Amino acid sequence: VTKPDHPDYMIIDLDPSCKNHFDEVVEVAHAYRDLLAGAGVDCFCKTSGASGLHIYVPLGKKYEYEAVRSFAHDISIQINSLLPGLTTLERSLSKRGKKIYLDYLQNSKGQTIAGVFCLRPRPGAPVSMPVTWKVLKPGFDPASFTIHNALPTVRKMAPVFAGIFGK
Repeated sequence: VTKPDHPDYMIIDLDPSCKNHFDEVVEVAHAYRDLLAGAGVDCFCKTSGASGLHIYVPLGKKYEYEAVRSFAHDISIQINSLLPGLTTLERSLSKRGKKIYLDYLQNSKGQTIAGVFCLRPRPGAPVSMPVTWKVLKPGFDPASFTIHNALPTVRKMAPVFAGIFGK
């Protein structure tokens, strides 16, 4: 509220095509985590409540949207060069093919994204849930978080996502 033009965090939305296996999305998420960790930057992950993942990087309201979007674009270019057969920066669904879209454009004023613990209007009533990097591995099923088990899961979990408002 005090700095509306300075976001609390940067978001990367990993948006797979319907042809991607979720293990591929996990691989891309870990590539971001490894790249950022190599630079000493913390990041956090949550399911989108649909088919993708969201990666959050805490910023502490230090930067304006344009700088954040530019940084998100730069690291997405690096990820795309590391995983060119798996990822794309092409926004058009028809031109993506079987690639995961690295959506860095979420870092613009007024963009919307499913919030953490958000119930999604999809079959099975999935919930967007924070996940630890340790849990996010091949075989992970993002559809395992639903309206039926989200609350007991949240009660048992550590405050995994609290760090997005950190340093």
